[in-house]
Amino acid sequence: MTLTTTTHQILIVGGGAAGIATASSLLARDASLEIAIVDPADTHYYQPGWTLVGAGVFKPQSTARSMASLIPKGVQWIKAAVATFEPDHNAVTLEDGRVLGYEQLIVCPGLKLDWAAIDGLVETLGANGVTSNYRYDLASYTWELVQNLKGGQALFTQPPMPIKCAGAPQKAMYLSCDHWLRSGHLAQINTRFYNAGAVLFGVPDYVPALMKYVERYAIDLQFSHRLVAVNGPAKRATFIQTRADGTTETLEQGFDMLHVVPPQTAPDFIRSSPLADAAGWLDVNPATLVHRRFSNVFCLGDATNTTNAKTAAAARKQAPVVAINVLAALGRTSKQAVYDGYGSCPLTVERGKIVLAEFTYGGKVAPSFPSWLLDGRQPTRLAWWLKERVLPPLYWQGMLRGREWLASPKEAVAQHG
Repeated sequence: MTLTTTTHQILIVGGGAAGIATASSLLARDASLEIAIVDPADTHYYQPGWTLVGAGVFKPQSTARSMASLIPKGVQWIKAAVATFEPDHNAVTLEDGRVLGYEQLIVCPGLKLDWAAIDGLVETLGANGVTSNYRYDLASYTWELVQNLKGGQALFTQPPMPIKCAGAPQKAMYLSCDHWLRSGHLAQINTRFYNAGAVLFGVPDYVPALMKYVERYAIDLQFSHRLVAVNGPAKRATFIQTRADGTTETLEQGFDMLHVVPPQTAPDFIRSSPLADAAGWLDVNPATLVHRRFSNVFCLGDATNTTNAKTAAAARKQAPVVAINVLAALGRTSKQAVYDGYGSCPLTVERGKIVLAEFTYGGKVAPSFPSWLLDGRQPTRLAWWLKERVLPPLYWQGMLRGREWLASPKEAVAQHG
C-alpha cells in the first residue's frame, strides 16, 4: 500500500449539502476538531431551487454559490476527486495519486445522474424540446419551453427508484400545467406522466391531494413505463411498459416538450469500493449512519442504502446525527444520536400552493407543524411561502452554517458493551 501523505482527524468526502452541513455541525460542537473536505467542484448548488427555476419563480444564479465561500472556516478544502477507498488501512486515494489517511471518515458524495443510460438523450438535452430540472443549466430551458408551448404533447418522465427527490418529476409537471391553465392553453396540450413505478407517490396519505391536481390538469398517468430512448430531431420518445404479469412492450410517443428525469445510481467510485453493498450503495446502519463493516466510517446523503427520501431535508437531519456519533467515536461525548428516516418533499402543485409531504422510515407521516397551522396533506399557501422564502435562507444560513433550526437530533446514551 502507498504511504499516506497526510492524515486527518476527520476526512469528509463530498462538499455538497451533507458534507458542508456535517463539517459545520461538528465544529459547532467542538471547534478544536481538525477536518478536511475533499471535493473537486468549484460551485455548490441549492438543488431544491431548480424546480422553481423551471417555473420562472427563481433565477438560476440564486441557486449557485462558490464552494470557497461555503467551506467552513478552519476546514481544509482539498480540491480533488477520490479514486479509491482503503478502509482496512484508513486511507483514501485521490485521482492525482495522493493518499490521505484519516481517523474518522465521513462519506457523502451525492449520487450520479446517469443521462447516458437513456439512448440518444445526451445528444438532445437542451434542444428539440428536451429538458430537465435536474440540471442547473437546463432548468431555465424548461421555463422557456413551458412559456412557448401553446398546444401539442407534453411528456414528463420518472425513472425507477431510488432517485433524488422522488416528487420532483411531478413537481415540474404540475407547475407547467398551472402555467398552461392560467394562460389559457391547457385544453390544447396533452400532458402525460410516464412513471417507471406503480404509484403516483410512495406515501399514500398525500396521494388524494395530488390526484385532485392530476384531474384538474387532465394528466394522463402511465405507470410502469420506463423511458429508454429519445430521438430529439424526430421528437419521439421510446418507453418500455412492464405489465402485471412481467411481460414487456416497447412503445413510442411523439412529443413537443419532454421533461426527463434520468436514472440515478451511486457514483462509480462508490459502487466499485469496499464501502458499497451488492447494489452499489453505501452500506450503513439506518439509525446511526455508521458503516456496517467499518466502525470509523460514517455515511449520509443521497448515496446511502437507507430507505428515506433522498432530499436536502434528509441531509439536514442526518448531519447532526453523524456529527454526534463521530464525536462519540472520538471519545468526545458519551451520547449517541439516531436518525429516524425523516425526509421532506414540498410538492409544488400550482404556483402559490404546495402539498408538504413529510415522513420518516416506513412512510410514517411526520409533520413539523401542528395541523391547525399547516396540514401537509392539503395544498397550502403557507407551505409555498416556506419553500420560496424560508427554506433557501434556512439552507444557506442555517444548515450549511451548523445552525440546526428544525433539525435537532434525537439522542440516546450510547451503549458500550
